[in-house]
Amino acid sequence: MNREEVDSRIRVLIEPFNKKNAEIADATTFAGDLEFDSLTVMDFVAAIEDEFDIIISMNQQAEIENYGQLVDAVRQLTGE
Repeated sequence: MNREEVDSRIRVLIEPFNKKNAEIADATTFAGDLEFDSLTVMDFVAAIEDEFDIIISMNQQAEIENYGQLVDAVRQLTGE
């Protein structure tokens, strides 16, 4: 799966969590731009894990600060 495919699938998943209707770009931050709290992050991560059949460890979650990093991490975890 290429980056565009992963990006497209994650954009669908993020939609219900994007309460501020923020523009989603690689530099969009979850804490700052989207104002995700810890519960929202956990729900969003669970949705991604279910969609892609992967596990994102707590250490990996701590390193992912923006949307682009998330897309790259999912690609890596799916073996792309």
